[in-house]
Amino acid sequence: MAWIVKNSAGMKIPRRAEPYLTAALKEQLTREILPRYEQKRGALLPTLHAVQHEWGWLPWQALEEVGAFLDVNPAEVWDTASFYEEFWLQPKGAHVVAVCRSIACEVCDHASITAACKSKLGIEVGQTTDDGKFTLVELECLGLCEGAPACLVDETMHLNATPESITKAIDEARSTQGGHH
Repeated sequence: MAWIVKNSAGMKIPRRAEPYLTAALKEQLTREILPRYEQKRGALLPTLHAVQHEWGWLPWQALEEVGAFLDVNPAEVWDTASFYEEFWLQPKGAHVVAVCRSIACEVCDHASITAACKSKLGIEVGQTTDDGKFTLVELECLGLCEGAPACLVDETMHLNATPESITKAIDEARSTQGGHH
């Protein structure tokens, strides 16, 4: 197996003048979250959730700001954020289509659901449509095994999904204005 070399030391982090971890967010976290933990680093997950809730994803600059706020090395913040599927490390579409790929859904042919989504949206799993409307993901388990194959379109559950029902759900989401962070 060949080693893939990347220029980690020379990586340029996109920056903007205003912080992602705003003064209001810091104040809220200091008041409501930090007191729950003996050490500031214990608040890492709820802090990441708060920043993502505010912005819809976690840019590199935000990860650095969280590290500075909690006195945690930015590499540890990245390791934590990249470990959990619920954290978004790149912008996502206005609508998120999530197909469960757990064993129950696999047995019930989740692959046909994913294939229908890919065809309908013209993207691969992990991608966002060019218009920024939809992101397609597969998740390890939605906890909806009784309704396998199961999907989420934004925050709406779709149980016993079929290629037809999921493409209809995508059409319905497309006709709405927004989506969910």
